[in-house]
Amino acid sequence: MAITTPSSESKTHQRTVHRLMVNQLLWMLFLRVVLYTLLLGVSAYLQSGQFNVVVLPPPLLFFFILLVYITSIASSLILLKTEINPKSFGTKQILLDTFFISLLLYYTGGSHSIFSPIYFFPIIAGGFILPRLGGLIAAGAATLQYALVLILEYYRIFPEFLNIPFYDYGQDEMATLNLFAVYGLTFFLAAILSSLFAGRLRKTEDALSDSVRDYDRLSLLYKQIFDDISTGIITTDDQNLISSANNSATQITGFPLSELLNRGFHEIFPNVSFTDKGSRHSASLQQKNGDIIQIGYSYSILQYKRLRGKKQNKERPRQCGNCRVITIQDISEVERLEKQMQQAEKLAAIGRMSAGIAHDFRNPLTAISGSAQVLANELSQLGTPQQQTNTELITIILRESNRLSDTVSDFLKFARPEHAEKDWFSLKRCLTEVIEVAKAAPSWPQNIDLDIQVDDMMDIWADQHQLFTILNHLLQNALAFTPLGKEKIRITAEEIKGNGEPDRLKISVEDNGPGITPGEEEKIFEPFFTRRVDGTGLGLAIVKQMSGEHHGTIEVDSSTLGGAQFTVFFPLP
Repeated sequence: MAITTPSSESKTHQRTVHRLMVNQLLWMLFLRVVLYTLLLGVSAYLQSGQFNVVVLPPPLLFFFILLVYITSIASSLILLKTEINPKSFGTKQILLDTFFISLLLYYTGGSHSIFSPIYFFPIIAGGFILPRLGGLIAAGAATLQYALVLILEYYRIFPEFLNIPFYDYGQDEMATLNLFAVYGLTFFLAAILSSLFAGRLRKTEDALSDSVRDYDRLSLLYKQIFDDISTGIITTDDQNLISSANNSATQITGFPLSELLNRGFHEIFPNVSFTDKGSRHSASLQQKNGDIIQIGYSYSILQYKRLRGKKQNKERPRQCGNCRVITIQDISEVERLEKQMQQAEKLAAIGRMSAGIAHDFRNPLTAISGSAQVLANELSQLGTPQQQTNTELITIILRESNRLSDTVSDFLKFARPEHAEKDWFSLKRCLTEVIEVAKAAPSWPQNIDLDIQVDDMMDIWADQHQLFTILNHLLQNALAFTPLGKEKIRITAEEIKGNGEPDRLKISVEDNGPGITPGEEEKIFEPFFTRRVDGTGLGLAIVKQMSGEHHGTIEVDSSTLGGAQFTVFFPLP
């Protein structure tokens, strides 16, 4: 929405005032032509000899009217074609009008002329066009010029054609002074009244202009809000035809505004029903491109008055009883998020229940494992032929019990994440402990190529127990995908200086396995997603969860060894 500054508003106001004054001056010139045209007709009628009045002879009258026409046309062209000051131009035109009238009075009998009231035309016009001074200037000029006409009449300086019997030359001084005083006072009184009326009219016009300007601004603001609001707004008439729609409505439906207007509402929204007033509903909508979306909508009766018939000023307004305003929103994403939230709540409830069950499994598993170890020790002391078979069975029980115990432990770590208790400690020493525990497992390959590139003096700000778990899962995950007999794993760590950001510690674990299948870069961190036959799908999910507990991140990429590269970033204080 455009913002207007005070300077721009001032310039706009000045242009408006200038244009208004030009229009008023053009009207004054037009009325001058009309007035003197009427005088031409009146003079032609009075020259019939039936009235005892003095009129101009036809040649002189024709010349006078022609002079007025030429002057008015030239003044109009100057006003339209040039950037002239309208105030000074108007003052000159008012003085020119008083001169024309004085000239007309001089040639039509002076104080006996019937055209003396025409002086009020420039006086009133000056009062309206040039408030305060315009009328007074015209009144002063008219008074002085009328006095000059009376003086010429008093000394019998008049045209020869005025030497007619009924013409009184006005030699009485008191009568002449009285006539001058009456007309002069009348001229100034008319100027004052016209100035007062003009001032009142100007105030009214200014107030009206302010009201129109405020209305335009308010109308523009409402239109801007109507067009820019994210909610679709549609109005319908009493025939249920769409009468207006905003930009959001066109975006939601996919139809341009030209295809929405004057169409039946239910042609576009066949599944929308007006049942419960004011309640919130949802319905499916087929967009113009054929896509099906879910919309939420509400509606209410549109309370406004319509005028009947074409003669609106003679007909009474009536209420539009079936007009509506309908608001619509695309809630497809909202419903998807609601379903996702519901699913997350269900999974959370299942997770809490499963965590309780898994916790209860640990004690029986411990008992089973301990009993199997006791049986294995006792059977080793017997020399029966079934010793080897029983030992193998017990070994299976112990192996699967341990695997199930590890699964339960991983599940509990994921379901009940621990808060990170951070401290400074040696990264190399923590990694050495992880490798020692891993080497103790029977599944550790003897000919593995393990490349450790970690500085002995490098410290890390983290939870030591959680970091041990993170490194252990990454190492076991890399080991599970390396080719048998050609295992190769590389572990590196380096400190990254942040440009305007906190420093970070980067830990990478790489292998020479098959790598990550394209498109599964995000799925591998989801719980229970795994490609391993004996995997639980919780290792990488736990790594991501614990990394987030440290306000860190984990990324996966291709390794130069040929397999996958998992990189964990830990922020440093």
